[in-house]
Amino acid sequence: MAKQQFFVAGIDTDVGKTVVTAGLLEKANQQGLRTIGLKPVAAGCVQTEEGLQNSDALLLQKTASVKLSYSEVNPIAFEAAIAPHIAAEQTGRRLSADRIAAICRGSMMNPSDFLLIEGAGGWRVPFSRKETFADVPKLLGTPVILVVGVKLGCINHALLTAEAVVRDGLQLVGWVANRIDPDMSCYEENVATIDTMFQAPLLGEVPYLDDLSPSSVAEFLDISSLIE
Repeated sequence: MAKQQFFVAGIDTDVGKTVVTAGLLEKANQQGLRTIGLKPVAAGCVQTEEGLQNSDALLLQKTASVKLSYSEVNPIAFEAAIAPHIAAEQTGRRLSADRIAAICRGSMMNPSDFLLIEGAGGWRVPFSRKETFADVPKLLGTPVILVVGVKLGCINHALLTAEAVVRDGLQLVGWVANRIDPDMSCYEENVATIDTMFQAPLLGEVPYLDDLSPSSVAEFLDISSLIE
């Protein structure tokens, strides 16, 4: 079982969760740690000879130093790039936080030092009318790393998400500022405001990059507070 296990959440969809997750894995790889990256639910998959596969999950599988099968990294895959609960309804499937947490526990039994579970969309993405993705880290008891896509409006989304994480009884252990709008006004002031109001360390600021490879992103991240 991993010595350090974290759930990577985003304040919204398209904020760079996968890019940051892969960067964090690569940073841990560079420090000689055995790493695992999981994306238990993925919507927006392509049919391959091996079945439905998602580009984000494939990136995590490739970046992690502990090599797991695709089905271990991404056990639940939907072809349509829509909300998971809608994709499940359209394909006659049922999403259950208990089942997903159990699947994650199985993959988490593989020996590793640093394990990341990437969520889908924002913190309250629903699985059904009664459950959301937040129920998975709650069941697993994993501390949370929050990815903030820095653009206009991100302060409100970041503070509300952090509040929800704590209210759900989980520890916010760090956050990453990912610049997704290169032309945003007052970028530094926005990051400083969030950092001042968060009770968690800033693990890094990822600038707007043309090269989003894990090694390029890892240059801007610091995981020392996570592995000490």
